[in-house]
Amino acid sequence: MKRKRVVILGATGSIGESALKVACDIPERMEIAGLAANSNAEKLAAAANQTRAPFVCLVDKTKIDMLRNALDYKPRIFSGEVGLREIASLIDADMVLVAIVGTSGLRPALAAIEAGKDLAVASKEILVMAGEIVVREARANGVHILPVDSEHNAIFQCLEGKRSTSKSESLSLDVSDVRRIILTASGGPFRETPPKDFDSITPEQALKHPTWNMGPKITIDSATLFNKGLETIEAHWLFGVEMKRVEVVIHPQSIVHSMVEFADGSTLAQLSYSNMRFPIQYAVTWPDRVPNSLPPLDFSTLSKLEFFTPRYDDFPALNLARRAGETGGTLPAVMNAANEIAVAAFLDRQVRFPDIWRIVEEVMDRHMPVAHADLDAILGADQWARAQARECVEALKR
Repeated sequence: MKRKRVVILGATGSIGESALKVACDIPERMEIAGLAANSNAEKLAAAANQTRAPFVCLVDKTKIDMLRNALDYKPRIFSGEVGLREIASLIDADMVLVAIVGTSGLRPALAAIEAGKDLAVASKEILVMAGEIVVREARANGVHILPVDSEHNAIFQCLEGKRSTSKSESLSLDVSDVRRIILTASGGPFRETPPKDFDSITPEQALKHPTWNMGPKITIDSATLFNKGLETIEAHWLFGVEMKRVEVVIHPQSIVHSMVEFADGSTLAQLSYSNMRFPIQYAVTWPDRVPNSLPPLDFSTLSKLEFFTPRYDDFPALNLARRAGETGGTLPAVMNAANEIAVAAFLDRQVRFPDIWRIVEEVMDRHMPVAHADLDAILGADQWARAQARECVEALKR
């Protein structure tokens, strides 16, 4: 089989690091065509020196000299937001893995789609903010959107037997016999914490995720369950199902990564240890399964697999996300932007943990959603929501 040439956007983050390990593990199937990072010049240079990627991009232009000096070979170097879109459009690449935190991955993702590259999506914001546009453009350009989130990758695996593998078709799915898509959630570090203790939660406590090792933003989102709320909207667009058919269940062990229940009552699930290399590899090698060095599950040592109903009243993020997903238009982008500002304020100790939900709800209540919005309207709503959220932060400052 031909090696897949992959550009990694967000190469210095946790997903990027896992993707580099996958490339080392299956060199006969995955080749690094390009690497991009925001500002970590040293780490980007180390990854580039290791992989000999022919194209490298650093968004922070002030650190280009630092990057160039740390490289022991001479790749083509891109810089800035324009450079990010350029490296995402490389002729020599087959797939672009978008692992950029926040909204800055949206334009590069659309550039990759326009250039005919398959998209491996690890950044939820792309589909949360602009799912309608991204899915439409992917269909128009005949490219595949492959999920890298462990939950969506699990659903993808449960449904893949019904999908077309033709490059000329989109990854469309007849979901008429799917009763429910069930996303599993670890529950985060406060799964059993009573609401009366929420005000005293510190950033340090919230950053201690019980299962996954992730960046600070997504770790806080996991603690508030906004991460899972964003994933319900992402699943809605990825798999073409109504929001009412996407549900969440708490599964502390993080072994069952998600499930699909069919009309006849049968449920398929995907199980593996908690390691992002599993879903990344499958996104890259799909539709093939390729041996690797990752450990298989040892069922004799799995003492129990537990499942619980989320505490919707105590963790309002799930209901806010459902409202945003069902309303559609610009509201998901508003929810996402307000959450980014609220999380940053909490990490900066400006607001308390429950204020994250309050800020997001307040900004959503202020917004008049625009249906079937174009990219400019979505990005405008994003900027509006950030300004509104900052106002809320000022009002709530401790």
